Amino acid sequence: MIFVAYMALGAIAGLLAGLFGIGGGIIVVPVLVLAFNIQGINPEIVFYMAIATSLANIIFTSLSAIRIHQKKSAIQWYLVKPISVGMLIGSFVGVNTALNIPAIYLQASFGAFAIFLSLRMMLSRLGAGRSDLPGPMVLGATGVFIGWVSVLFGIGGGNLLVTWLSNRQLVMQKAVATASACGFAIAVSGALSNALLGWGNPMLPANSLGYIYLPALLGIVLTSSFTASYGSVIAHRLSPKLLKQLFAWMLLLMGLRMLTSVWF
Repeated sequence: MIFVAYMALGAIAGLLAGLFGIGGGIIVVPVLVLAFNIQGINPEIVFYMAIATSLANIIFTSLSAIRIHQKKSAIQWYLVKPISVGMLIGSFVGVNTALNIPAIYLQASFGAFAIFLSLRMMLSRLGAGRSDLPGPMVLGATGVFIGWVSVLFGIGGGNLLVTWLSNRQLVMQKAVATASACGFAIAVSGALSNALLGWGNPMLPANSLGYIYLPALLGIVLTSSFTASYGSVIAHRLSPKLLKQLFAWMLLLMGLRMLTSVWF
């Protein structure tokens, strides 16, 4: 039964990954925390496992979304290269940072961070913000920061990057597509780092690859990669304004869910 739940989670996460370019982690992480607690996994490592498994799944969902976005010529590859390099560096640092922070603080920060992003997007006007995109050095530095923060929360970087690019007047569909491409780099780095750093931890359950829980990953991947392609198609059919507002509301709901899971 729990495997079927993982498949259902993957279907939802994949759809949102393609639609919003977020990798699905904003959905996957809180639900995995709940599922792992129900399974009786040691609470000291539950959030770390949720982050690691989410990042591993993003590898597959981002590839599926990239394929559709590339057909629409929406990915801005001149932005992807410097941002991705920065993300790779930041993600390595982020994994080491996350493992030295109590899980309850990570959960609370995750929720507050998502709410902050949602409110910022709701209050901003479509097309508002700076109209210029910086050079490679600033793009790379931005990637380092996004990579560091995103691996802390297992969200693939799309939440921050979509917001940042949209604020610089990049059309929402192009921001989503570019974030999907950048999310692949951070997912690979973050997943590998979590697998290595968790290797041999005696608190981990059977069928774990470091902090990655393979049964959950398999269930999610079976459906998420499939639905991610549909999400990408839908994203290109929506108006930029509606897509931006839907993205903001999705962040708000997930942020509130994570905060309530800490308090209650």
